[in-house]
Amino acid sequence: MPVYNSASTVEAAVLSILRQTMQDFELVVVDDGSIDQTPEILDNLSKQDARIIVHRTPHTGLVSALNEGLKFCSGELIARMDADDISHRCRLAEQVDFMDSHPEISVCSSLVRIFPRSNLLGGMVRYEQWLNSLVSPEEIARDIFVESPVVHPSVMLRRRELEELGGYRDAGWVEDYDLWLRYHLHGKQIAKVPRTLLFWRHTVGRVTMTDPRCSVEAFLRAKAHYLSILLGELGEPIVVWGAGQTGRRLLKHLTREGLVPVAVVDIDPKKIGGTLRGLPVVAPDWLVGKDVFVIAAVSSLGARGLIRQRLQELGYAEGRDFLCAA
Repeated sequence: MPVYNSASTVEAAVLSILRQTMQDFELVVVDDGSIDQTPEILDNLSKQDARIIVHRTPHTGLVSALNEGLKFCSGELIARMDADDISHRCRLAEQVDFMDSHPEISVCSSLVRIFPRSNLLGGMVRYEQWLNSLVSPEEIARDIFVESPVVHPSVMLRRRELEELGGYRDAGWVEDYDLWLRYHLHGKQIAKVPRTLLFWRHTVGRVTMTDPRCSVEAFLRAKAHYLSILLGELGEPIVVWGAGQTGRRLLKHLTREGLVPVAVVDIDPKKIGGTLRGLPVVAPDWLVGKDVFVIAAVSSLGARGLIRQRLQELGYAEGRDFLCAA
């Protein structure tokens, strides 16, 4: 299910798809209230080829357009793609093979390569490295509350499962991360083909960088919402590790979701002994012998690994006793 962002990409993309399909294949194009030359281009194409069906809707945004497109899909598998990215020519074949041989997997992604490299800052390079370090279902589940562990245009999904989960939702944060978190809460597995099959374009001004739904604050709200559901079912006291900016912001949203921790852990002597939002700030050793669940929320470089190591030394097991959310 490709997404086109401008009229300049529509004609070439539609013709490219038709060249690669069988004669009895229909191509349904959802036009989400375009105000450029897209309607005219699509009308001309549909007159030339009866396989092209244009479905027009008022402009309501990507989430609604994706769900409209799903209504016309009858195949077992759904593949996502954005028009400005590049897929490896073997991408779909390899993902289909992977899904066929791994029926327990609900979402299949791949490794990605961000381009052009000249536009990349250190943060995006680290994000790419982190993304590509997560391949197995266990690795992805372990870090799913850190950031979005898969790139949306790289995925292949099982249509029936996607429909059973309610399709895409506009919950005030980005729709793909919301979907991965719902898969996770329902016990569904996400995995990757361990090859670079998507080349993900990074440009200044892209939606990922400008849409408020993609902001750090929106991601924290998404995490807090699903953490409150996941950990609320455990019934254990919650502790947040991190009295810095990330920890404070996550704590605020957790409290708003009704999940109120009992303490905040930090290593800064200046903070230990004080309070944060009315909660005591304690040293890591306070956790010894405590029957609590820890959410690690420190985003500084290298902190996640150090916190994991310290918690494991204290006898905490990741997934059972703690998880990382930054």
